[in-house]
Amino acid sequence: MVDADEHSYAEPARVAIDDLALDLALDFDTKTLAGSATYALQWKDQTATELVLDTRALVIEKVDAEVDGGWQPLEFALAGADATLGSKLTIQAPRRPEKVRVSYRTSPDASGLQWLAPEMTEGGQLPFMFSQSQQIHARSWVPLQDTPQVRYTYSARITTRPDVMVLMSADNDPEATRDGEYSFSMPQRIPSYLMAIAAGDLVFKPISGRSGVWAEPSMVERAALEFADTEKMIAATEALYGPYRWERYDLLVLPPSFPFGGMENPRLSFITPTVIVGDKSLVSLIAHELAHSWSGNLVTFSSAKHGWLNEGMTSYVENRIVEALYGEEFSDMEWVIARDALKRDIGDMPEATQALAIRPGTPLDADDALSQVSYDKGAWFLHFLEERFGREAFDRFLRGYFDHFAFQSITTEDFLAYARQHLFDVHPGKVTEAEIDEWLYGPGIPAEAPQALSPRLGIVDSARLGWRGSKQLPPTQITSQWSTQEWLHFLEGMPETLPVAELEQLDQAYRFTGTSNGEIAMRWYPLAIRSGYAQANEAIVAFVRGIGRRKLIIPVYEALVETHDGLALAKAAFEQARPGYHPITTASVEKVIADARPSGDAAPAPAADAPAAGADAPAAADDGAASN
Repeated sequence: MVDADEHSYAEPARVAIDDLALDLALDFDTKTLAGSATYALQWKDQTATELVLDTRALVIEKVDAEVDGGWQPLEFALAGADATLGSKLTIQAPRRPEKVRVSYRTSPDASGLQWLAPEMTEGGQLPFMFSQSQQIHARSWVPLQDTPQVRYTYSARITTRPDVMVLMSADNDPEATRDGEYSFSMPQRIPSYLMAIAAGDLVFKPISGRSGVWAEPSMVERAALEFADTEKMIAATEALYGPYRWERYDLLVLPPSFPFGGMENPRLSFITPTVIVGDKSLVSLIAHELAHSWSGNLVTFSSAKHGWLNEGMTSYVENRIVEALYGEEFSDMEWVIARDALKRDIGDMPEATQALAIRPGTPLDADDALSQVSYDKGAWFLHFLEERFGREAFDRFLRGYFDHFAFQSITTEDFLAYARQHLFDVHPGKVTEAEIDEWLYGPGIPAEAPQALSPRLGIVDSARLGWRGSKQLPPTQITSQWSTQEWLHFLEGMPETLPVAELEQLDQAYRFTGTSNGEIAMRWYPLAIRSGYAQANEAIVAFVRGIGRRKLIIPVYEALVETHDGLALAKAAFEQARPGYHPITTASVEKVIADARPSGDAAPAPAADAPAAGADAPAAADDGAASN
């Protein structure tokens, strides 16, 4: 029996949404979606007389039921708002109607929507809007049973201004023309967090017959070149784990304010432009979002407490795709970088959240499902199983797993039961129950965790150590061939601080300050801040103003707020950046600033063009790290 989802008011064991039909007007002037959501319902408990939905900051105008071919009003009550869960919407439905319709409108401040003025976009001509429903933000733009335990089909009619293109996580037509009215259908069942919508100055560039890129006109050619291997990735994953079951796989490149690296919305992954660096060195993110088409979208965790089933499984499959296309050497570098980061950070996490599967009764914020533990410890656990059972047997197991649980939402216990029957018992003596229990429920990283080695990163270690000892930079014939991964490893191995003269030497040689590669910047700028390298201040402010991807900018803010002067710079930069941030990013930065406890005054001074610092923002819930 599936445990109740503590992050939803819904009661899907009594009544569940089977199909959703949306009819919404998208208004850029009021920054709202308004219209209706009609639910086809499956009444499971014949004593049930209420439909309970999740909402957040929605205005509910009326509720009707289809009765005898017409629509009749139903009584409803909208409870007060909980800071995390939003407001419970209880609809009285004593006759258990097959269809219920809720008429509503969103708030301009909906946590799952971002509205961008034209000047905040790449092209600067038309406004832009996009959603981010994961984990529990779908309820801010559609009243729903906002839990992954409920999967439903959906259709939508969206009307808006005629000069923008509207897309959804559904059957987007590559040949669609802009006319102000768009219709969509999603015939495969999805959970609410995979609901997605976007609207803006968007054009399409094909990659293959079933895949392509949507982006603003000035970005689409660069994106299509960077993501040219997408069809190869699909084919490689199909060879490993069975057919792609979602018909099309397109990519939507969002403006820089998108708070995540990517979001695996079915048929239309949302992608940050920060991975478009010109050399395909960061396209493992595309492999990750594609992998979700099997692990996450096809087989879904039943609640945030089982987040590793989505993210750990996907990170493992991602690495297998990377290896298939770019070779074992490249995939080993990715393993090493991810695991080194986890080893550095896991000891600072609360012990309960160091476990892959959270035991019943342990409190968990919904977005803690997106922690490094779910991603990297989860992938490490699956690599452990691969090593113990052999790749051929483990691949066969995973392919069967995806087939068996296709279009279902499951728990860790479901995974374990299937694994015992189809892997552990078929190959007895390969693992013990104690080892499995330690991986899933224990803190830290088990001692028997397999290790990844990378000769290329070993050369980087030697180069760094040589420079630290002699102050002689490594030969350019070595560094000129380094990939992004090697530069990341070079910087991650540095001490907490360096003398300013050494930072100047590195900066003059490698031009880290002002880099267009966000992964390098997120490692260089905190080091510069901690070391008092004030020459980087202007570029630091430009960096956090220019993008809203939390993974890249939160470490910079965290380094800034460690000192009084740095905190002032953080506040000033945030006030400049706030209008272009997604609400999720805004909440995360507000929390970093509100929780700041600076010590000392040895931080860099504010950049010359930074305005005066604004007032402290109130604390807000942090929505977790987004490794994807």
